[in-house]
Amino acid sequence: MRFAKIVFRIAGIWGFLVLTPLYFLFETAGRQNPPAINHPEFYFSFVVVALVWQIAFLLIASDPIRFRPFMIVAVLEKLTYIVTIIVLYLQHRVASNQLIWVGTDSILCLLFIASYVKTPATSQTRQEA
Repeated sequence: MRFAKIVFRIAGIWGFLVLTPLYFLFETAGRQNPPAINHPEFYFSFVVVALVWQIAFLLIASDPIRFRPFMIVAVLEKLTYIVTIIVLYLQHRVASNQLIWVGTDSILCLLFIASYVKTPATSQTRQEA
């Protein structure tokens, strides 16, 4: 349980540190990865949904046994991003620098899976531990 608390707390804090600056980098993103973003609602929607996930990670960290089933959803959140970026990269639709984030999220995904496996399924086990 302690492992899951640490993993999800680090994931939540890391996510806030990495994602929050995106609110201020909208124009820069378009210049560094042309063409310019024509639909800011998609860009900012991604940022806000991703930030909400960081809150979910911190919530899981607060009580891993209680929120253990939600860890599966957290794994799916990471996997869908990983697969999406890899497919887009293979189609030459995103730059190779995006694979850095795939690497980071892959590590977090594996840690989320390990957290799920290591976390007891019931609070009864929690009292015995």
